[in-house]
Amino acid sequence: MSHAIRRASELVLDETTVTALRAALTVTADEVVEAIIDEVPPYANALSGRMGGTIRRAVRTALGHYLDLASGNTTGGDAGDAAYELGRGEVRDGRSMDALLSAYRVGARVAWRCLAAGAVPAGLPAAEVAKFAELTFAYIDELSAASAAGHADELAARGRAHERHLEHLARDLLAGASPDVLLAAAQRAGWQPPVSLTAVLLPAAQARPAYRVLDPSTLVLDDLPDATGVLLVPDADRPHLLRQLTGRTAVAGPARPWTRASASYARAVRARSLSSEIRDTEEHLPELVLSADVDAFADLRTRALAPLRTLPVATARRLEETLRAWLLHQGRRDEVAAALFVHPQTVRYRMSQLRELFPDLASPDRVLELTLAVGLPVG
Repeated sequence: MSHAIRRASELVLDETTVTALRAALTVTADEVVEAIIDEVPPYANALSGRMGGTIRRAVRTALGHYLDLASGNTTGGDAGDAAYELGRGEVRDGRSMDALLSAYRVGARVAWRCLAAGAVPAGLPAAEVAKFAELTFAYIDELSAASAAGHADELAARGRAHERHLEHLARDLLAGASPDVLLAAAQRAGWQPPVSLTAVLLPAAQARPAYRVLDPSTLVLDDLPDATGVLLVPDADRPHLLRQLTGRTAVAGPARPWTRASASYARAVRARSLSSEIRDTEEHLPELVLSADVDAFADLRTRALAPLRTLPVATARRLEETLRAWLLHQGRRDEVAAALFVHPQTVRYRMSQLRELFPDLASPDRVLELTLAVGLPVG
C-alpha cells in the first residue's frame, strides 16, 4: 500500500471527521454492495445470503483500513492481503477479473460519494477534499492490483493442477486402470470421456507440436522412457488423423473404447518395435499377429517346417518360398509361377517335392499351421 500510504501522509483528517466517517461506515458498505449488484451483472445473484454477508464484511473491513490510513494510522493490517485472497476467490466462483475490476470501479465511485458526503459536513477543509479524493482512488487502485495478482496466481495454479490431473488420467489409461479408477480420474481432470481413444506414439519433442493441431481434448504425455511421447486422440477420424501426422515419425494404434486405450497403446508400441516405417498399425495386422508371441511363432515354424530341415539350405529356402506362394495363391499354378518368376512346370516339380515332404498338405489343420508358419519371410 506504499502509494496509498504516501497519499495518506499528505492528508490531515481531524478526529471529528474520522468519527463521522466511521459512523457512516456500515451504511456506506451497504450502498457499495447494492450498487455493485445493480450495475455489475455477474454479481446480481452472488451477493445474497451467506456470500452477500461475507462480501459486505469484506467491504466494511476494506473501508475500515482506508479510514485508518486517512487518519494517519499506517500500522494496521494490510487490506492488500484480503484483496489478493478476494481475487483468488473470484476464480473459484467462476468470475472473470473484468467483473471484479468493474465492481471496484463502481465501489470506488459510490464509496467516494458517501465518504465525501460525510466528510464535508464534518468540517473537512476544501483544500483537503482533493487530497481525500486522491487517497480514495489510490487505495482502490492498489486493492485492484492486489486482487488482479491473486486472480492471476489462482488461474495459474488451477492451470497447473488441471495439467497434472490430465497427465495422471493419461498415465492411468496407458496402465490399463479399471473403469472406476478411470472415471474418477476423468472427473478430477474435468475431462469429458469420448467414445474411443486412438494412441499415437511419436518422439517426445514432436508430441506438443502435434497436439496443437489435434482435438483440444487430446491427452498428451511427453516424458515417457526413451524420449517417447504419446497422444490419446478422442473419437478420431482415422484418415484425417493420419494426414495430420504426415511428416512426423508417428505410429497410430487402433481406435478402442476409451477405457481400453491401453490396448491401442500396446499395439502401437509393438508396431514400433517391428519397424520404424510403420505409421498405421491397421495396415500391418498380419505382421502384428504373427509377432505377438515371438517364441510361439518360432516354435510353430520349427514344428510345421521340420520336414524342410532335412534338405540343403538353398533347397529348403526355395521350397519354403514356393509353399508360401502356393498357399497365398490358393494353389493356382500360373499365379504362383508369376509370383516366383519361374515356369509353371517348375512350380509343378517343386509342389510334388512338397507333397512328398508333407503328405497331409490337403488337411485344413496342416494348411492353417503352414500358412501361419510361412506368413512372414524369415532369414
